[in-house]
Amino acid sequence: MKPPKSPGRPAAAGWLLLIHQLPPKPAYLRVKIWRRLQGVGAVAIKNSVYALPSGEPAQEDFQWLLKEIVEGGGDGSICEARFVEGMSDAQLRGLFDAARDADYDEIAGEARALAEAGAKAEAVAARLVRLRKRFAEVAAIDFFGASGRETVDGLLSGLEAGLREDSSAAPPTDGDGFDRSPGRTWVTRARVGIDRMASAWLIRRFIDPEARFKFVAAAGYRPRRGEVRFDMFEAEYTHEGDRCTFEVLVERAGLGDAGLRRIGEIVHDVDIKDGKFGWPETPGIAQVVAGIAAAQASDEARLERAFALFDDLLATTRPKRPRRAAARRRAR
Repeated sequence: MKPPKSPGRPAAAGWLLLIHQLPPKPAYLRVKIWRRLQGVGAVAIKNSVYALPSGEPAQEDFQWLLKEIVEGGGDGSICEARFVEGMSDAQLRGLFDAARDADYDEIAGEARALAEAGAKAEAVAARLVRLRKRFAEVAAIDFFGASGRETVDGLLSGLEAGLREDSSAAPPTDGDGFDRSPGRTWVTRARVGIDRMASAWLIRRFIDPEARFKFVAAAGYRPRRGEVRFDMFEAEYTHEGDRCTFEVLVERAGLGDAGLRRIGEIVHDVDIKDGKFGWPETPGIAQVVAGIAAAQASDEARLERAFALFDDLLATTRPKRPRRAAARRRAR
C-alpha cells in the first residue's frame, strides 16, 4: 500500500472533505485510519468528516485513505466544499492551527526538558536529530503557519548553537553590525499575532522609522533583494533559543530600555505560553491583542491598532518623570 504523501502548500481557497463510515470490526481499522488522517494533517469538523485545504496532494491523500477504508469494509466520499453558513473559513483555519500548535507544544516541551537535563553532548545531539525530524514532519502539514512553529525552531536552534559552542565553534552573530538602513521592506507572515505586532512596532519606533511591511504566506516565500524577514521560518530575525522575535530584535539592536525589556517579557509569555515572567498585565494584553486580531481582518489595520497599544504600554512601563511645573515649585 502506497503511503500518503505530504500535502504541501494548500490551495488559495476551498476545501476537500473526506466523509466516511467504518465497520465496527476489525477495531484496528479505526485506529489505523485515524493515524493516517493525523499523518496527512486532516482535521475533524464532524464525526467521520475530515477536511484538508484543497489541492492535488490533498486529493491524492484522501483517495488513498478512501481506498483503505473501502478495502476494510467501510465506505465514503470525497468532495470539494465551500462554507456558506455555520463554520467559516477562518474558524476552520483555526482548527488546523490549533492542531499544529498542540504538536509544536509537545516538541517544545521535550526541547526545554532536554535543555534543562544537562545531558552529554552526544546524547543531546541524538535527541536533537529525532526532534528535528519530528519538527519537519509537523511543519510539512502546518498549512497556515501556526504560531508555535517559530518557537520550536528557536528552541532547537538554541540547542544546536549550544552544541557548536561546546565544540568551540561559536555561532555567527550580528554583533555591532546590526543593519539600520532606513526604508527597508520588512517581511513577515500574514495574519499577524502578538509577536509580529510587537516586533513591527519595535521596528517602526526604534529601528527603522521608514520601515515598510509586507505580509506573505507562511511557507514557500523567497525574499527579494533588499527585504528582511522577521518572525517567520528561516527569517533573519526570529525566535532564538527560548526567546521570541521581539526579544531577539531588542538584543540584536542593542536596545537597553527597561520598558522595552518588560514589554518583551510580556510578549514572550503571551506568545510562547511558558509563564516565564508572569507580569500581572500579561493576561489583559493577551486579551486586547486577541480582540485586535478578531476585529481587524487586514494586517495593516491590526498593526495600526497594535502600535497604539504598545505606545501606551511603553508609557506605563517607564519610570514616571515629574512635570516641569511641579519641578519648578519644588526648586523654589
